[in-house]
Amino acid sequence: MIRTLTLAALVAGLAFPVAAQEAPRWTIAIHGGAGTIERGQMTPERDAEYRAALTAAVEAGAEVLRNGGSSLDAVQAAIELMEDDPLFNAGRGAVFTADGTIALDASIMNGETMEAGAVASVSRTRHPIALARAVMEQSGHVLLAEEGADAFAAHVGLEQVDPSFFFTQRRWDQLIEVLTARGLTLPEWPTGVPQAVSAVRDPDDHQFGTVGVVAVDSQGHIAAGTSTGGTTAKQWGRVGDTPIIGAGNWAGHGCAVSGTGTGEYFIRLTVARDVCAMVQYTDVPIQQAADTVVSDLAALREGSGGVIALTADGSVAFSMNTSGMYRGWANQDTAPQVAIYADEVLVTPARAP
Repeated sequence: MIRTLTLAALVAGLAFPVAAQEAPRWTIAIHGGAGTIERGQMTPERDAEYRAALTAAVEAGAEVLRNGGSSLDAVQAAIELMEDDPLFNAGRGAVFTADGTIALDASIMNGETMEAGAVASVSRTRHPIALARAVMEQSGHVLLAEEGADAFAAHVGLEQVDPSFFFTQRRWDQLIEVLTARGLTLPEWPTGVPQAVSAVRDPDDHQFGTVGVVAVDSQGHIAAGTSTGGTTAKQWGRVGDTPIIGAGNWAGHGCAVSGTGTGEYFIRLTVARDVCAMVQYTDVPIQQAADTVVSDLAALREGSGGVIALTADGSVAFSMNTSGMYRGWANQDTAPQVAIYADEVLVTPARAP
């Protein structure tokens, strides 16, 4: 007697095993800027401060991912923490322009949808990275600048602060030192800031102290974000690479990159997009792609800096042509790992070539 089985019965009673597809694994990597960061000039106390701040930022993003949150949420959470930390050149602690004001840039990109948002030269929005995300999700545009960007931030309910909120004494002292060396006019003391004594000078120039985060969540979705105060004593409304999608920040086709360095050269070489393009079109490992592009950057005069990069399979790369880059990473199997100096070995998950 021959039995007739329904399709449902056939599926339910398959005699051969079906291989279970492994779920994507979350990973996050961050940077807090690159530059002349020498071990011999860093005090043990300041070294410990930076490592603690980096660890906290990695953990802030990791906590989002650990609880099933999105890569975009993780990127924003980690960057907002660094924007509030005076150690970094982003948000509170940003460097000053030549006229003694603050001009903040940020961008974020959703690698799943290829949507992006960016802001340039804002001065009243507490978290520029949150504003960049609002531009991406609520404005219909990609890039907003200056007073209009701050006005949009207020319109969508993002926290606004007086520009004095971003003031730090050490950044002001750096500005005065640079302007004096260049023979430029010194600005008046910022309105709303109490007079204070000079801070202890940083052991590094930290001119390229952009912060950035790349992440892939448990759904396999990838994202990148970058935030900065720019360069000390910048003039004439200068805008660097951070809010330029494809230059200092990019995510798509299973790859995400955030950069820090001399913005003009990152723009000319479209550094962030080039790293991901190498992975997309040649299938080279992410570390090789990052090293190749950063090497091209170094071939240009004053083209210094570094990148963090990540692919959807969780591979992570750090590359720099400077003596240091504040950096760190974590994934669902590894607690936050951080490093400062270029010669530090930071073991990261990487796909085999």
